[in-house]
Amino acid sequence: MFDAVELDDAVVMRLLAAGDGPALAEAYARNREHLAPWEPQRTPEFFTAAWHDRDVAGALARVQAGTTVPFVLEQGEEIVGRVNLSDVVRGVFENAHLGYWVDERLTGRGVATTAVGVVLHHARAAGLHRVQAGTLVHNTGSQRVLERNGFERFGLARRYLRIAGEWQDHVMYERLLDE
Repeated sequence: MFDAVELDDAVVMRLLAAGDGPALAEAYARNREHLAPWEPQRTPEFFTAAWHDRDVAGALARVQAGTTVPFVLEQGEEIVGRVNLSDVVRGVFENAHLGYWVDERLTGRGVATTAVGVVLHHARAAGLHRVQAGTLVHNTGSQRVLERNGFERFGLARRYLRIAGEWQDHVMYERLLDE
């Protein structure tokens, strides 16, 4: 299990919980413009508590299946970010994908870097061998977060994800946890 961890700027990192839907909707609405260049295009429904309630329920089901480990970042009563290990594969792979974002007010303050470090510690303790992440080619801030946490670039995935309405190339990173 994972105990909540206090990060920088009085931000607490904890596991996603039932009931987080309304606070997530508020966080995404507050950061709508900030996140738009880095995420898929969102429908108006995405910014509602009902949409996030359903998404949280789905994520918690994937936790039970062992394929996802979702975290939220909180500052006071507000959710101010997410960090997720997804697509967890066991057996001969022992791999997960990493994704994260922080509130616009907290960018450049080391919160994402610290949160990713905590998740890597959790992933290692859970027996994972490898964590990988992709960033848009021009997302140098996210690349710095990964590199500060020991990730190494291993390639370029052309037209990897549809972000901001367009298929975009991503720089691929990996972190081997048993080195």
